[in-house]
Amino acid sequence: MRVFRSIDDIPADFGPSAVTVGKFDGVHLGHRAVIGRLLSVAGREGLSSVVVTFDRNPMSVVAPERCPDDLVSLEQKLELLEQTGIDAVLVLTFDLALSRVPAEEFVERYLVSKLHAKTLLVGSDFRYGAKGAGDVALLRELGARDGFGVQLIDDVRPDGHDRVSSTWVRSLLAEGDVAYAGVLLGHPPTVRGVVVHGAQRGRQLGFPTANLSPQCEGLIPADGVYAGWLIDGGVRHPAAISVGNNPTFEGVPQRQVEAYVIGEDIDLYDHVVDVEFAQRIRGMVAFDGIDPLIAQMTADVEQASEILAE
Repeated sequence: MRVFRSIDDIPADFGPSAVTVGKFDGVHLGHRAVIGRLLSVAGREGLSSVVVTFDRNPMSVVAPERCPDDLVSLEQKLELLEQTGIDAVLVLTFDLALSRVPAEEFVERYLVSKLHAKTLLVGSDFRYGAKGAGDVALLRELGARDGFGVQLIDDVRPDGHDRVSSTWVRSLLAEGDVAYAGVLLGHPPTVRGVVVHGAQRGRQLGFPTANLSPQCEGLIPADGVYAGWLIDGGVRHPAAISVGNNPTFEGVPQRQVEAYVIGEDIDLYDHVVDVEFAQRIRGMVAFDGIDPLIAQMTADVEQASEILAE
């Protein structure tokens, strides 16, 4: 997959292409349905398949007070998009200048003159250009003028319920329901970070953990204990994962992600690892002393092992 970080990176002879445009936060099942249709159209018509996305949520610029947390970082998003098999991604830097580009100019500058779009796939509520003034009706007018077709994509609605959306996935993660969030995403919720030195309490208790730096990529789920996986250098290790501030001890920084690799004691310091969440085991609670804590941690690890074995 080719990644264009600006329109200047696009070769003059690139295309013609089939294009879709969006935030693609999380690259969930709805996004994957759009991309699947994009790949089908591109293959049938002999076009390059292209996703146009942004380096940040546009709301962080136009309405920062209402901007939600990202499900994935830009680099995580690009990795997920690459797994879909598309030919190229154009990453636009969303700043004030881009937010003020009129709808017609946006289509001409990015989709027509640079990507040589012949087919554009969008949802029925697709908006673009300054203040979201552009809609599907205008897009079809521009397509008739500039030589591209517009295809509408239906929403993905599991079991006929609400449409799959990044907002829905965020709400599930906020509740700790990583299992169903993973269903909607089509991949496990994942955070990525550097393993840093902690207070060594886990090792003293017999459960040495890999503590992720607070500067993690990806949306951290609700506080609690989870079964999941730690991925280091492409190797997946079963893990029991703790999220929170560990209320049994004082002075623990908020929102720590700690992963205990089950059955192994490996040196992960300074490694960049992925932590995948498979299923929540319990919420975060305070214990009256070390012995009850160790007993619960032992039970957590056993339960995590059983979940992951399934």
